[in-house]
Amino acid sequence: MFIGHFAVGFASKRVAPKTSLGLLVTAPLFLDLQRPLFLLFGWEPVRVDRGAATFTPYTFDTYPISHSLVTALAWAALFALVYWARTRYRAGAITLGLGVMSHWVLDALAHRPDLPLYPGGTAMVGFHLRDSVALAVAIESLMFVAGVALYLSFTRAKDRTGNAALWALVLFLALPFAAKAMSPAPPGPGTILWVSLVGWLVPLWAWELDRHRVVAEARAAPAAGD
Repeated sequence: MFIGHFAVGFASKRVAPKTSLGLLVTAPLFLDLQRPLFLLFGWEPVRVDRGAATFTPYTFDTYPISHSLVTALAWAALFALVYWARTRYRAGAITLGLGVMSHWVLDALAHRPDLPLYPGGTAMVGFHLRDSVALAVAIESLMFVAGVALYLSFTRAKDRTGNAALWALVLFLALPFAAKAMSPAPPGPGTILWVSLVGWLVPLWAWELDRHRVVAEARAAPAAGD
C-alpha cells in the first residue's frame, strides 16, 4: 500500500494523542523507510516488471530484513520499546508498535505473494489486491480520507501553519498517488531508490505540522519528550 499506510498514522492520533504525528506516521512507514538503505547496499534488490498490469509493476526478489513477518514483529517491538524507554507513555508505545505491524498486514493484503514469513523461508504471503488498480485506488483512497478526517476531528490548528501545512501534506501525498495509478512502470530500480528517499521527508513534515496543532481535548496535553 501507499497512502493506506499514512491513513494509519493520521488515525492513530485518536488513540495516542500525546504522541507526535511525526512518529505516528513513521511507524506504519517504518518497514518501507528502510528500503533506500537496503536497496543501496543490494540487500533487498528490486526488479521492474513493465508487463505487469498492476498498481505496482515491480517486484522485490527478496526482502527478508524489512518485510518478513518475523522481522516485522521484531522491528515493531524495538520501535515500541525505544519509545517506551524515552517517554513511559504506554498508549503511545503500544500504538507505535501496532503501527509498524500494520504495514506488514496491509502489504499482505495488497501484494502478490512475495512477503516471507521469516528470513530464508520459502512460504510467501500476498492476496493480490494491487492486481486490480481500480480496487486498490478505491480502498486506499477511502482509508486515507478516513484517517485524515479522524485526525481533523481530534485536533485543531493553533495558527495558520497548522492548517496550511496539513493540507499541503495531504496534497503532497494524494496527488502522486493519483498520478501513480495512471503512470507507466518506473524506468528502473534507481527511480524507486530516489522516491523512497523522498519518503523520509514525510515524517519530518508531519512532526512539524503537529507542533502547530493541539488535541481538542485539554486532558490530552503533550507529554514530556513528545
